Amino acid sequence: MSVHPGSAHSGSVQPDDGHDQAGGLEQGPIVAQMRTRRTEIDAALVDPAILADPSQVRRLSRERARLSRVLSHADAVSALAEDTEAAAELAAEDQSFAAEHDRLAAELVRGRDQLTELLAPSDPLDDEDALLEIHSGEGGEESALFAADLLRMYQRYAESLGWRVEVLDSQPTDLGGLRSVTVGVRGTTERPAYGTLKYEAGVHRVQRIPVTESQGRVHTSAVGVLVMPDVDAAQVDLDPSDIRVDVFRSSGPGGQGVNTTDSAVRLTHIPTGIVVSCQNERSQLQNKEQAMRMLRANLMALAAEEAADENTRMRRDQVRSVDRSARIRTYNFPESRITDHRIGYKSHRLEEILGGDLEELETALHADEVSRRVAAAGRVGR
Repeated sequence: MSVHPGSAHSGSVQPDDGHDQAGGLEQGPIVAQMRTRRTEIDAALVDPAILADPSQVRRLSRERARLSRVLSHADAVSALAEDTEAAAELAAEDQSFAAEHDRLAAELVRGRDQLTELLAPSDPLDDEDALLEIHSGEGGEESALFAADLLRMYQRYAESLGWRVEVLDSQPTDLGGLRSVTVGVRGTTERPAYGTLKYEAGVHRVQRIPVTESQGRVHTSAVGVLVMPDVDAAQVDLDPSDIRVDVFRSSGPGGQGVNTTDSAVRLTHIPTGIVVSCQNERSQLQNKEQAMRMLRANLMALAAEEAADENTRMRRDQVRSVDRSARIRTYNFPESRITDHRIGYKSHRLEEILGGDLEELETALHADEVSRRVAAAGRVGR
């Protein structure tokens, strides 16, 4: 088995020395290489061999959209730099142009700062679709009920962005909760799913009075969320001899006939011990296809983790066990407050956020990641 974590951005360009020369970022070698890469993609997207592969077309289209966003900003900064230079020449001859020059110069600084953020090295998998797993943990039935609440939150958020969500596997409880659920999320070219939802990975802690609580006491429960890139077969080379396939009778929903045949499929990747299963589809073949999709996502995520630091691996282990102490976020119902512990975000809009209004929170988490990327790029460049 081999995994290609960077293949989602096969044309991603990284600076050789960490960053472009100050003052000429918009005309620097990174931007030039991005223009070349976009031209290459344009040529590829009219190649009949490429057009025959929908997954490759989708991946290249997303990369092109990302490049175009950056290049459009670079063009705007370049035009602003020319205007600023012209204003400086006028101001040298006539002081009445000084204020206009100062305004343009300040705008140019802001534009170049934004371009620096756009050019900072990013996760090569951000443009992929996503697989999202939600697992109940400490808290029993209350945890399972909150897992169902989180699924609804993500479904409504996805709907607001025009994304498509499909349930691949689920284990419901008698009270309407979820012991676990796996969903596939297909984003848009303008707003990819994985690059947005990856911030949701971690342990989500809920504090509220459970429906099963007769004394009116507030309980604390935990739910684990895993977010993985939904990659295609070309990005993960799997040896069929490394996979054990087991079939069993489905115990979940699916319509007439789904529970009367051995249609559910469990795949075990022998080298890594990763196990995935799918039972929501009507046929064994469909379930196997979805299970393979889940296995590829797990293997891609594992490859990315192996390239990351120890803290990343430890966090995933904690999420797997849904340990309350590993929380990234707390939902406090008595105070109608949500707290994201990673960035110190607090809001009393708990009801709205659980209703799918995640944009403000996701924007804050993205801004935090960008600032860390820029800082890291600066350290490399020094």
